[in-house]
Amino acid sequence: MTLEDLFEVIEARAEASPDDSWTAKLLSEGPEKCAEKFGEEAVEAIIEAVRKNKTGLIKESADALFHLCVLLKSHNITLSEVMDELASRQSQSGLAEKASRPRAE
Repeated sequence: MTLEDLFEVIEARAEASPDDSWTAKLLSEGPEKCAEKFGEEAVEAIIEAVRKNKTGLIKESADALFHLCVLLKSHNITLSEVMDELASRQSQSGLAEKASRPRAE
């Protein structure tokens, strides 16, 4: 499965009843709930990485990717918009890109 495939599944399930679909249920609870769930899954992936648990990290990474895509959907952001942003960064090093970001005071 590709990220594009995953996003298509999320798009389709978004139209289902919240009683029948976890995706639809999350989306019906709003972007804040989607963000909360993504955060939980990201933390779980970090924990598995620190534990050096490869199998756990794979599983939690899958959960985090899924919930990130749901979060994007909750904000009407397409996967192609994110991929376009990544593509725009290929012309410079990661260090240069990070240095170009505005700094918080």
